Amino acid sequence: MQSNGQKARTRDTDQSALLYLDAGMPISLEQIDAYLAGIAKDGYKRETIQSYRRILYAFYEILPDNKQVGPATLAIWSAAMREKGYKPRTINVRISSVNNLLKFLDLREYQLPQCMVPAGEAQPEISRNEYLRLLSCAKILGQECAYLWTKLFACTGLNVENLPLLTVEAVQAGFINTSDGEQRELHIPTHLQAELTAYIRRSGIRTGPVFVTRTGKRINRTSVTASIQRLARDARVAPGKCTPRSLRRLYQTTWESIQANYMPLMERSYAQLLDGEQLVIGWEEWNDMHE
Repeated sequence: MQSNGQKARTRDTDQSALLYLDAGMPISLEQIDAYLAGIAKDGYKRETIQSYRRILYAFYEILPDNKQVGPATLAIWSAAMREKGYKPRTINVRISSVNNLLKFLDLREYQLPQCMVPAGEAQPEISRNEYLRLLSCAKILGQECAYLWTKLFACTGLNVENLPLLTVEAVQAGFINTSDGEQRELHIPTHLQAELTAYIRRSGIRTGPVFVTRTGKRINRTSVTASIQRLARDARVAPGKCTPRSLRRLYQTTWESIQANYMPLMERSYAQLLDGEQLVIGWEEWNDMHE
């Protein structure tokens, strides 16, 4: 247990490391409170919001006197936590919390990717066969929402936090505008679009979020995860794999596998294109060497 003096020295050490950063953008406690108020409206649990508040306020305290966040702020903070012996999972939670705040403030250029988690702490990954068993189980049990959520996360890569962005209008358009940095539009596969359209029609939803409670409020993230995990036993899939995060990871690994298979062909085609252009307008010596 740290004394007040030790805590002060630790805070001073963290702050001194951040004093030498390049100029960035200042943040305020009012902005942090506005972000917390926003996620409260989105249905985040009170305990989650309290955890975010503790992390964000602690982060604010270690910032330099001008309270600016710069390009290297999170990298230095992450390194300081590693040196103090924080577990990678704890660091990830803190970095993720600040990343979400920076996204809210439209300061994505100052975000930091989360650190790699050691193999022993890695999140369990679901296979495609296990994913198909989840879908089959949900269909047999008549759990339409669990079926649609399972397919949605695995087929689009949508974050559970962004589920409210799946609106009637998004389904009609065939894509979800996440506005989350590099990937702004998530394509909704045709077969899933048809299933969502049928669900919307039967539910009598005319506009706005597709999935809401009986009183019209947004679905809580915990409820979504719990609905998918209830399929675990009958589908013979480990509960730890039956989460939106694992399903989203399945989407990512599937695309990575497809891209890896096609990459050699793409590189070969690109090299042939460049060689053809070189033969037409290349420098004379190069053409002589390759005749």
